[in-house]
Amino acid sequence: MTRRRTAILISGRGSNMVSLLEAASHAEFPARVVAVISNRPDAPGLARAVAAGIHAEALDHKRFAGRAAFEEALDARLRAHDVDLICLAGFMRLLTAPFVEAWRDRMLNIHPSLLPAFPGLDTHARALAAGVRFAGCTVHVVRPEMDAGPIVAQACVPVLPDDDAERLGARVLAAEHRLYPHALALFARGAARVEGDHIAYGQGIAFPDATALAPLDG
Repeated sequence: MTRRRTAILISGRGSNMVSLLEAASHAEFPARVVAVISNRPDAPGLARAVAAGIHAEALDHKRFAGRAAFEEALDARLRAHDVDLICLAGFMRLLTAPFVEAWRDRMLNIHPSLLPAFPGLDTHARALAAGVRFAGCTVHVVRPEMDAGPIVAQACVPVLPDDDAERLGARVLAAEHRLYPHALALFARGAARVEGDHIAYGQGIAFPDATALAPLDG
């Protein structure tokens, strides 16, 4: 089995990064993390990656003249590591269309809502304000538009009567930690592949049971 060389981009603590690193530490996992890159030198996730034995580096976006210069340097670092796939894991930078197109169908993102509902920020507060009964998270293939692109997998959690944004967010985050490795495995082994604006699944994976990855009691 060829394990796809994967880079993880972070900006902060990297909790989803940790779940991906743990999954990828198993030889049978179809992706191998070869680098963790942060746009913030003080990101706690960098130390967590080093502790896991993964190459980690900072590429401070503030040191570049503009977004294009930063992305040119980021692209160079990814290609230096011979990366096949990119996972955005709390990477708090909007990527430009040229960068996204350069890595088209090779970049995944996780978002804390059931897209296309509640793209952007403050997802849990907005979900509660809308009165939805279920919330969740989505792993999707990145497109130039924010939080858009073919959906690889989703996990659903209930909204409980006494929820606030913090409590709901903690329940969704636990689901994220299960969902992202599941979705990356599907994508890396070709069981989920992009066809047009949607994801096609291999035989026997027509409906990945991502909800089973998120216990209803959080």
